[in-house]
Amino acid sequence: MEYIKGIILENKEVIKDIYKMVVRTSLDHCKSIKPGQFYMLRGEYIEPLLPRPISVCEVLDDTITFIYAKVGRGTKEFSKLKKEDSLMLTGPLGNGFNIEDAEGRVGIVAGGIGTAPMLELVKKIRESKGQKVEIDIHFGFRDDYYLIDEIKGYVDNIYISTDTGKHGHKGFVTDLLKVSDYNLIYCCGPEPMMNKVVLKARENNVKVYVSTEKHMACGVGACLVCTCKTKNGNKRSCKDGPVFNGEDLVIE
Repeated sequence: MEYIKGIILENKEVIKDIYKMVVRTSLDHCKSIKPGQFYMLRGEYIEPLLPRPISVCEVLDDTITFIYAKVGRGTKEFSKLKKEDSLMLTGPLGNGFNIEDAEGRVGIVAGGIGTAPMLELVKKIRESKGQKVEIDIHFGFRDDYYLIDEIKGYVDNIYISTDTGKHGHKGFVTDLLKVSDYNLIYCCGPEPMMNKVVLKARENNVKVYVSTEKHMACGVGACLVCTCKTKNGNKRSCKDGPVFNGEDLVIE
């Protein structure tokens, strides 16, 4: 894979085990990024670790913000990187979200680290559609929340759930979602949550775009680790997705 070098401007823990990393690349490179795309990242001198797929959270001028969870060896190594350290990136990868279909009232549903790509998504919807659309977000977290301050200026309504009940509704974020209120839904997060959203959308004849979260080894469609089932056969989340029309997915 072809890598470019990025310089870390910030890498901090925003809540326990959730990190925000801001990386400078180039203005021309950042102009090509679509909301919902991702990068394969690795530290310049971290070997022999495989690169890790991390969604784009936000693009500002020549910088890319990533939100990641420290859950394994690779992301633990990422969390040790400091300002001015270098990072190797391959991307942007994947197809990203379709924002042309956003009209009327739009629902954003995400859980955990699946909230990360939604900031750039709502920014681009606002940039493209202005106030012609109403945007509601439904975010689910374990205990503490993040990204709410960054996203609130772009949306009309915010609904939060937590597993512990510390903030918002205690329970599943899907408890807060009334699918029939929306013309279109974008969704990202744990597979059981997304499956529930897709099934509700089908029942109400509402279009839903789903960004699948799969383990990836290569990010370019060669290893087949990230295969998901669709009505048109098995597809690779990294190459054919990660965003799919919910109507096309096989829910088991």
